[in-house]
Amino acid sequence: MEERKLFGTDGIRGKANVYPLIPEIVVKVGKAIARVFSDGEKRPKVIIGKDTRISGYILETSLTSGLCSMGADVILVGPMPTPAIAHLTKSMGADAGIVLTASHNPAEDNGIKLFSSEGIKLSDKKELEIEKHIFDDILTTSGVVGNLIGKAYRVDDATGRYIEFTKQSILNYSLSGMKIVMDCANGATYKIAPKVFKELGADVIVINNEPDGMNINKNCGALYPEGMGQLVKAKGADIGLAFDGDGDRIIVCDENGEVIDGDTIIYLIAKNHLKRGVLKNNTVVVTDYSNLAFDAKMKESGIETVRVQNGDRYVIEEMLRGEFVVGGEKSGHVILSRYSTTGDGIVTALHLTKILKKSERKLSELSKELVLYPQIMLNVKVSKKKEFSEIVGFNEIKEKIESTLKEKGRLFVRYSGTENLCRIMLEGEDLVQIKSFGEQVKEVIEKAIGSSK
Repeated sequence: MEERKLFGTDGIRGKANVYPLIPEIVVKVGKAIARVFSDGEKRPKVIIGKDTRISGYILETSLTSGLCSMGADVILVGPMPTPAIAHLTKSMGADAGIVLTASHNPAEDNGIKLFSSEGIKLSDKKELEIEKHIFDDILTTSGVVGNLIGKAYRVDDATGRYIEFTKQSILNYSLSGMKIVMDCANGATYKIAPKVFKELGADVIVINNEPDGMNINKNCGALYPEGMGQLVKAKGADIGLAFDGDGDRIIVCDENGEVIDGDTIIYLIAKNHLKRGVLKNNTVVVTDYSNLAFDAKMKESGIETVRVQNGDRYVIEEMLRGEFVVGGEKSGHVILSRYSTTGDGIVTALHLTKILKKSERKLSELSKELVLYPQIMLNVKVSKKKEFSEIVGFNEIKEKIESTLKEKGRLFVRYSGTENLCRIMLEGEDLVQIKSFGEQVKEVIEKAIGSSK
């Protein structure tokens, strides 16, 4: 694979107004996208949405300038969840969709995610083609004059279109009688998610729905669901729903305020799909981070599990390859491909809430069907990325852990594709033991390549 200069595992991401997310480069990105998606006969149509970061204005304006200067038309839809852009790109017949977001990252970051005309994240090949034009081409606008210059305009009913799409995914099933606490992470779902659930009759208590451009994901949302959990218990709600900044992830909590992650959400939805006879090939797709207990419980239910490397794009690729309809990540990315082409927090929340209401049981009862092994996650800031086998002491501690845990636990380490972080995951029957092992692994990595910056 050719080395990438801009694109990572989830588009282009970094500090806003710092290279490469500076206007001069982002204009070129817009020009390159227009070039790549032009077929020479008609002008490309590109949809641009964003989350609530203040830097979205810089990126939106720069991208629009680049696209229009090359003859592309741009539809601006404003703050919208990532899955909404995927849906609108396909339903409105656009050639590409762009979301300006850094997902769960802090407000200082931002990014550029791209979707094809089918609402699917771009392939590595297509991203590299865009990069080639940015760095190798002049990307001249000569000849693009007069009425050949692209137009930019806003679509007023984009929000309404997406709201109707999400409700239709559960056939407008009434949620009347359900009491829900909803944490919008001061992000892209802040207007849409409450409307969806209220229109379906739920009693919704909304928190963190007042974005100011800098408070997205700040001690709230899917990364920090504890506050939501406390409120669920205090208000006597049936369920808590916490979205991340761009709305493609969901973490929930039960009526007792206990947090439930993506593994259990996928388990409950997959079982429901199986019961309804719509779980194609009786298979789900998850990543290396999913709990070891997940596979065994799925098999017990008559469902096969396929694992792929971490990243929702790899889950989606495998789902397309095998024609599977349920997949996702422990982090809360859940892909229900009968409805969406990417992770969709709102659609996932609707399906889970419908399952809960129809079961006439407590969520704590349903979730206890899947007993997960204790699992810990640790992050280490790194100054560089080095092969783990070349880090002094790593092989020794890895061998010690594997010989101790055997088949009833595991160590999994990887570098983040979007941040200068090493992620350490340990799983086993004894929580105290795996915490100790985790600290030992962290110490070895920090000593070799750690960064305090």
